[in-house]
Amino acid sequence: MLSWAILFFILALVAAVFGFGGIASTFVGIAQILFVVFLILFVISLVIRLVRGGTPRV
Repeated sequence: MLSWAILFFILALVAAVFGFGGIASTFVGIAQILFVVFLILFVISLVIRLVRGGTPRV
């Protein structure tokens, strides 16, 4: 998920360099949403890990 957010951010930078303001702002919005979703899922997984305890299973 984080890789998708980074991809859309890079696409937004490229679009902004070439002067496509509308497309760039759309890509930035998508990247922000994906980043927030990534952070929420990351925090949830950390909480679950702390509640369950133990080491990861291999």
